Amino acid sequence: MLVSFEKANILGGETPILHGVDLCVDRGEIVYITGPVGSGKTSIIRTLTGENKLGAGRGEVCGFRLEKLKARDIPYLRRKLGVIFQDFQLLMDRTVEDNLTFVLRSTGWKDKEKMARKVENVLLAVGMHTKAHKLPHQLSGGEQQRVAIARAILNEPELILADEPTGNLDSETAGEILTLLQDINQIRGTAIIIVTHDNRLIERLPGRVFVCKDEQCRELACGDGSSEMGQKN
Repeated sequence: MLVSFEKANILGGETPILHGVDLCVDRGEIVYITGPVGSGKTSIIRTLTGENKLGAGRGEVCGFRLEKLKARDIPYLRRKLGVIFQDFQLLMDRTVEDNLTFVLRSTGWKDKEKMARKVENVLLAVGMHTKAHKLPHQLSGGEQQRVAIARAILNEPELILADEPTGNLDSETAGEILTLLQDINQIRGTAIIIVTHDNRLIERLPGRVFVCKDEQCRELACGDGSSEMGQKN
């Protein structure tokens, strides 16, 4: 089991925003977290990365117990995770290649030849190998998100956390990004948690669905209507 919450309280700042969360994610699964604005979806992601403390209960991600997580452990936890953001969060003054090399250096890589091969391989995987020397502002939104996905898979994570990964993209580009995530899941066996308000993603790439609402986060049973899946985020 990669992710496990048992009767967990999820904090938004210092205040519990979700109470008694029971949620688990196994290897290779696709799981969606959906719900209205301010319902705690992104707070779950921040808890999994160690940015937010666990309020109460038990939590575990990639072998790290969240209720016992110390500051010195957080970098090691994050090496096991790949995170994709809605707004890409690329370094705008560095090329695509330098953005990825920076991440490798930050996570302990030292051999320049191995880093260059790794960068080349992940850019090939996301169809961006011809854009290695471009700056982010020279890329379209979809291309920037492909680079962000390349960054997320650099260290071959067991789990990808995708927070509204298609939120800033048009429908056609969003479909391309979703197909890329599907390929990563199927080819690499990487588990993916996707935070989204867009039910079309769930229809195109089925997975288990958790709904955050009224300070609770509950799994949506198979066959339940899409009305529970969300109000516009």
